Amino acid sequence: MSIILNKAGAIFIPVSNIISARAWYCSILNLEPNYEIIAGHLCCIPFDNNGLNLVLDSRIYNEESLYKNPSFHFNTDDIHKAYDYLKERNVELVTEIEHGQWFNFKDPDGNVLMICHC
Repeated sequence: MSIILNKAGAIFIPVSNIISARAWYCSILNLEPNYEIIAGHLCCIPFDNNGLNLVLDSRIYNEESLYKNPSFHFNTDDIHKAYDYLKERNVELVTEIEHGQWFNFKDPDGNVLMICHC
């Protein structure tokens, strides 16, 4: 057994304003924005039932730290509804739905994120 587990615990996203980022991410995930702000710059949003967290962090934010390519994707059961959902909320869509499977979009800070039909 390896001392390093093949399990991720968190995905960090650099954000400029922790309070507005928490509100935005919770709104697109249809969650109440009541997750604690830790040490004035962190917010952990549970990402799945296996202990993975989406960690918004305003301390690591700078222009060079922004995701220019997605480093993970949000899952969806209906890629077309997910696309329309974000479009209705005026989220900046970077791509159309590609190959009927995925599309990219940006958060308010400019991080490129992905949604994929799984």
